[in-house]
Amino acid sequence: QVQLVESGGGLVQPGGSLRLSCVASGNIRSDSAAQWYRQAPEKQRELVASLTRGSINYADSVKGRFTMSRDNAKNTVYLQMNSLRPEDTAVYYCYRRQFGDDYWGQGTQVTVSS
Repeated sequence: QVQLVESGGGLVQPGGSLRLSCVASGNIRSDSAAQWYRQAPEKQRELVASLTRGSINYADSVKGRFTMSRDNAKNTVYLQMNSLRPEDTAVYYCYRRQFGDDYWGQGTQVTVSS
């Protein structure tokens, strides 16, 4: 049984920063592909950042502001979010994929507002 648990969301003012964490447990390799998605109200879920085979890619909307990283020893992936904007408000989800199986976290709410 694989479980992903996100944390680190919250309310932040525009220009602020947050760091999201996603801890994986169960039968999942620490180096398996990982992604962060987000879903704003009444919008489709969108890919924010992707880490596969050591290569990291970002959505154009977050390039230069967000940084994805991982700690294999802790089987944890992170999303450092700087210079946050109101349009970054969404539920952020962690996703991992292994041997054709998809795993999602429960999501963590990020609200950017003054």
